[in-house]
Amino acid sequence: MVKLNKIYTKTGDDGTTGLAAGPRRLKSDLRVEAYGTIDEANSFIGLARQHTAELAALDAMLMRIQNDLFDLGADLSTPDTGATLPYEPLRIVAAQVARLETEIDALNADLDPLRSFVLPGGSGAAAALHIARTVARRAERQMVELARMEGEAVSREALAYINRLSDFLFVAARWTNGKGKSDVLWVPGKNR
Repeated sequence: MVKLNKIYTKTGDDGTTGLAAGPRRLKSDLRVEAYGTIDEANSFIGLARQHTAELAALDAMLMRIQNDLFDLGADLSTPDTGATLPYEPLRIVAAQVARLETEIDALNADLDPLRSFVLPGGSGAAAALHIARTVARRAERQMVELARMEGEAVSREALAYINRLSDFLFVAARWTNGKGKSDVLWVPGKNR
């Protein structure tokens, strides 16, 4: 269980932070950047939820995702080095990915097919969800790069989850825009 009695420790004053398993890394380390970007996406989902309280089913989905994103941050902050740990590290599992897919399908069933790209915007919830989507895509790029680095590991489930998350956020943004009826569509060459 997490216990946070003191918020500042001063141990990061040298520009490093401790991973969950103990080793210290620079705060600019790609692994730290990746889980920091996950935290940023989570914050934008929290902002979107300020506009989804009356959309109970979607709000519950977003709340589950916010919890999953803490799981993902824990997963990333405990790299699988093959070493034996005194505890079982928290990992993203296939069931979390499958749940996202089910929820994407449920929301998408209410939407008309797209005939153009969607501009980020519309309702306040949609705008915040689009920001969260783009931040999730940045986290995904960081995680993919990290997974390709020698000596680093990112699980297939973690990569699948972050990939599916941006899809979910796109569909959820459309769904909050009157189930797609209030989407702002791209008109190619409109302002030439």
